[in-house]
Amino acid sequence: MMLWILIAAMTAAASLSILLPLARARKTAGTTSAADQAVYRQQLEEIDRDLERGLIDEAAAEAARTEIARRLLAAHERRDGEASSLGSMFGVRFTQLLAILAIPAGALGLYLTLGSPDMPDRPLEERLAAPAENQTIDELVAKAERHLAENPEDGKGWEVLAPIYMRLGNVEAAANAYSNAIRLLGPTTTYLTDMGEALTVANEGIVTADARKAFEEAVKLEPKAVKPRFFIALALGQEGKKEAAIAAWESLLADADPKAFWVPAAQEELRKVGGTVSSAAETPKGPTREQVEAAGEMNAEDRQAMIQNMVQGLADRLSGEGGSVQDWQRLIRAYMVLGENAKAADALGKAREAFADNAESLGNINAMAAELGLAGQ
Repeated sequence: MMLWILIAAMTAAASLSILLPLARARKTAGTTSAADQAVYRQQLEEIDRDLERGLIDEAAAEAARTEIARRLLAAHERRDGEASSLGSMFGVRFTQLLAILAIPAGALGLYLTLGSPDMPDRPLEERLAAPAENQTIDELVAKAERHLAENPEDGKGWEVLAPIYMRLGNVEAAANAYSNAIRLLGPTTTYLTDMGEALTVANEGIVTADARKAFEEAVKLEPKAVKPRFFIALALGQEGKKEAAIAAWESLLADADPKAFWVPAAQEELRKVGGTVSSAAETPKGPTREQVEAAGEMNAEDRQAMIQNMVQGLADRLSGEGGSVQDWQRLIRAYMVLGENAKAADALGKAREAFADNAESLGNINAMAAELGLAGQ
């Protein structure tokens, strides 16, 4: 509560610091006009004295009087203008007073209405000491960060914190955490690859020199590792090395399981750099929508056989091995065509989990769900 009262007082002080100089500026303007008139009258008296002493002739004195009279008239006009604006000064003063009082009062009133002024403070130390299941993710991260600040050589701590940073979107901190894990626990394919990915995400998808170095070291440790090879091929394309990029993508796809979830993305990148994807690699796996619709017209025995041979086979493969976005979409559509909406919703949930870290793929899945009337699932 005291904190919010202090904030209200600071708001009032800030308002005063702006409004009071404005009020002084108006007062100063009126004082300046009166002072100007006094100066001009004194100058007229000096001209008369100079004329009496013979320092100037009558013509010069008359010219000087004319100029001073012009200035004096202008001063009168300014003063009259200020006098005519006195009526509006009340509105200005009222606005100033309203700003000084209403802003902090309104803020305090909103807090008393919507906030929790009676809730006691809960110090950070107390929150961090609570059981892990009662802590928020931010409190758990703060606890881990405090531990690592006191024990910076705890490699396991950095290993645990790094992927959490990635899920929270703090990719710079994730890259630093992976770097510390590598320094303390030694390089592994996973550490190096994930650090390179964090650096790439931090650079808005561009594979930097440091990221590529991490991916190349990961491949040295595990030559068949897919993820670092994927990013290396991507880096070659970004650098304009089309032939090397095509060779890298073709090599990656040659060793790939056609059902792997990353294959469609690799095929698309291969096309972008001018490569060609074989028609065999693009053949859909699992039942097509037309095949499942045809199953709906069969007798019960034939329909059951087709479900067992095609839909269930696809579902088992996706649950055990994963698959591409297109595979999951075919499975969901198949369930919807067969009227098994519960299974379609379950498959939709699994697909969303599988592509939770891929915004584009997740968007395609959600778009199809909306099309099929599953958006609320």
